[in-house]
Amino acid sequence: MFPSPVTVFGGIGFVGRYVVRALVAAGAAVRVAVRHPERGAFLKSMGEVGQVSLVRADVLNEASVVSAVNGARAIINTVGILVEGRHQGFDDIHVRGAGMIAAASQSNGIEHIVHISAIGADIEAPAKYSRSKAAGENAVKAYVPGAIILRPSVVFGAEDKFFNRFAFLARVLPIMPLIEGETKFQPIYVVDLAKAVVASLTKTGVTGETFELGGPRVYRLREVMELVFDQLGRKRMLLPVPSRLVAPAAAIFEWLPNPPLTRDQLRLLRNDNVVGGNLKTLSDLGVEATPPTVVLPTYLGRFRKDNV
Repeated sequence: MFPSPVTVFGGIGFVGRYVVRALVAAGAAVRVAVRHPERGAFLKSMGEVGQVSLVRADVLNEASVVSAVNGARAIINTVGILVEGRHQGFDDIHVRGAGMIAAASQSNGIEHIVHISAIGADIEAPAKYSRSKAAGENAVKAYVPGAIILRPSVVFGAEDKFFNRFAFLARVLPIMPLIEGETKFQPIYVVDLAKAVVASLTKTGVTGETFELGGPRVYRLREVMELVFDQLGRKRMLLPVPSRLVAPAAAIFEWLPNPPLTRDQLRLLRNDNVVGGNLKTLSDLGVEATPPTVVLPTYLGRFRKDNV
């Protein structure tokens, strides 16, 4: 039996909105916990009247988190950041916030918890992002040992900041800088990730498991960019640039509200972002991975040469 209602933290974000849609399709009543509920009005049209509700919650505010989980039978945490801000760092969101959600879930006797982490999560990782993801997993497990951890590779879809960013740059730059071009990625379609969330709530024998989720093919970063060029119908020269030469510029970018690149992201780029083979994967949840080539034409078309 599908656990319902379900509280989704971060439900208006890129991943969160697809998770909400998948839960609604599965028949669940969904409570979306976000800092600004008014921004999530569009989610209500995904289901029947009253099936999707929104509540105000900040993962760093204990009272609001407790209120958001009260009465739920399952919890999904999709909250995450890619860049640290002046008021919110990786440890705040990925560790303290995740732990607060898990603690409130434990207090309410909620056994079904799905926590979205990231491939590469490792306490000893060189990138602070990856260290915080690992610490967040530990914080969740400390309160709810049976929590299910999902570690996706780079997530792609219409609103992504991966393929879309490269496509924008390819439209405006005749020469594309290539940093750590041999690093490997295994992009997973956001719809497949959402299916994995739903499957993890219904499949037996997965309590307490950690899954590494990737798409059907591994790409080097160079191949990712060439794939984008092909989708755009554009020819661009790739100029390899050593990451050490970019680091000073990245340090300056970090002062911007939305930095295009940070030193921590450079550290991430030095490590492959692929399924490791030691943990369960997407197929163990009964989800078939979708190739990027099937989806990219549906949203990168606006960047095509003949559409500009």
